[in-house]
Amino acid sequence: MDASVWARCDAETSPQRGYYYHPSRHSAGQPIVAGWAYQFVAQLGFARESWTAPVDAERVRPEEDANVVAAGQVKGLLGRLGREGGAIPLFVFDAGYDPVKLQQGLEGSPCQILVRLRAGRRFYGDPGLCDPPAHVGRHPRHGPKIKCNDPSTWPEPSAEHVCEDAGYGRVRVRAWAQMHPKVQNHEGRGSRGPLPIVVGTLILVEVERLPRGEKRREPRVLWLWWHGPEGTAPDLDLLWRAYVRRLDLEHTFRFLKQDLGWTRPRMRHPEQADRWSWLVLAAYTQLRLARARVADLRLPWDRRYDAGRLTPVRVHRAVSSLLVELGTPAEPPKPCGRSPGRPKGRLSGRAKRYPALKKAA
Repeated sequence: MDASVWARCDAETSPQRGYYYHPSRHSAGQPIVAGWAYQFVAQLGFARESWTAPVDAERVRPEEDANVVAAGQVKGLLGRLGREGGAIPLFVFDAGYDPVKLQQGLEGSPCQILVRLRAGRRFYGDPGLCDPPAHVGRHPRHGPKIKCNDPSTWPEPSAEHVCEDAGYGRVRVRAWAQMHPKVQNHEGRGSRGPLPIVVGTLILVEVERLPRGEKRREPRVLWLWWHGPEGTAPDLDLLWRAYVRRLDLEHTFRFLKQDLGWTRPRMRHPEQADRWSWLVLAAYTQLRLARARVADLRLPWDRRYDAGRLTPVRVHRAVSSLLVELGTPAEPPKPCGRSPGRPKGRLSGRAKRYPALKKAA
């Protein structure tokens, strides 16, 4: 799951706009834009390709919490899948999501979550591992502390996995089970009662090098948070490979915007943008289904691909010939005459202005 922003910086007459992060556009020196944010859920695979299978998309309003909306999307998808006794699906999230809120929102759901953590966070172990207090008082709620940026505080891992990869070299994955962060009180200072303890598995991924084509820099450590149904153990080899494949969704966002024109129309109302977004996803799904049925129209400088392995851009280039053979279920348009238009002497008036909303701190 990931989010992408439809930038509408100058659309003052468009309601329900908010301020969101944007990697390439800036406003007043900050990487933020005003627009609509959409959260996508897509099925990913382990093949080295730029195809994904989007299954859900929802617009996140400025007053909504992206973590709550994400949990609702996951629950809705699990209800449509209806898997009983099969493999437990794994949902991967970037560092922009809160692992505590996601885990609380999906408590009891038959799924696994894998969330990237920001560097410098602190986690705590089982309070039973601490030395008993010398004085009489309440028992501690937090055990030994782990600082992600301080290796001297790392205890022995509960599980470890080491493997060799063609792109990343030697990969070492360590896991610490039964860890929890300190949960902040979001209900206000006046609320009383103990804060919940959200327990999960802390995972550290270290690689020897970055694959070819990446920026030449030293690889950084990757911290992840995993949680699954009771009785399941994390598959460390699967988890680190699954997070690497999460970046394939970025290729889909770029293709939707640059080739299919997802954010090109200048919609005024967000409901129009919602309908257009689903139409674009339907067109992308048709391209994915047609990739094994079209003949490649390769330009002299293009790379050669095997049959059925064409990229979305190459399928988009050649799909027009297939559409001619398939035909269309739509009937030819019928003339309806000339529209009367606006009555003479009536003015439409000035459209209402809607400022972009800022989230409260």
